[in-house]
Amino acid sequence: MDRAVDTANLGVTAAGHLSVWTLFINSSPVVKLVILGLLLCSIVVWAVIFDKIVTIRRVNRAASDFEERFWSGGSLDSLYENDGARPTHPLAAVFGAAMGEWRRSARIPHADLIHGGVKERVDRAIDITITREMDRLRRWVTFLATIGPVAPFIGLFGTVWGIMYAFDSIAAQHNTNLSVVAPGISEALFATAVGLFTAIPAYIAYNVTSSSLDKFQDRMEGFGTEFTAILSRQSEERG
Repeated sequence: MDRAVDTANLGVTAAGHLSVWTLFINSSPVVKLVILGLLLCSIVVWAVIFDKIVTIRRVNRAASDFEERFWSGGSLDSLYENDGARPTHPLAAVFGAAMGEWRRSARIPHADLIHGGVKERVDRAIDITITREMDRLRRWVTFLATIGPVAPFIGLFGTVWGIMYAFDSIAAQHNTNLSVVAPGISEALFATAVGLFTAIPAYIAYNVTSSSLDKFQDRMEGFGTEFTAILSRQSEERG
């Protein structure tokens, strides 16, 4: 470890100028890399948070508009042509997959949605579509789940390294005065602070986003169950 001491920087820091920039610029190279990495992760975290807020609001609004059209009593075939054939949001994709499978199966002579294999195919189409759409919506959520618990430990690594560097420099000075010891420790602890600054929003966002996406998944599954029941009744009426 380099035992050289930047006495000019120590003097400035010791004088009480403990700004964020001073803490960063006076830290060791390893701590600088840790802090820069954490700040980069923090930028990505906030970008993911913003994206998920916008996306979840958009899909819920689109789902509400679609359900309003769906329950208005209009033609399912017309709704399929307008929304289901080229879906622009997850709920329309679920409707389109189920309706498309049912229309294809309806061309099969003596197809029975209740007792035959048609219901199974419709259910499978719904399940596959929900899984695919949720995978898209959950993109980058794993990143939040990773950064939340890991970032504090990365910051702690920077702190431990910074303290080692600070004590090594203090030993080279042969001076244990608090005005000499405190700045180095403050610079080292800054890495932990940045780690927590990165981790806390990521952890909160992961829990909130996961809860919102779970609710939306339940909403799609509920719609799929209701739509299957409607198709079953239509099959009985045609039979």
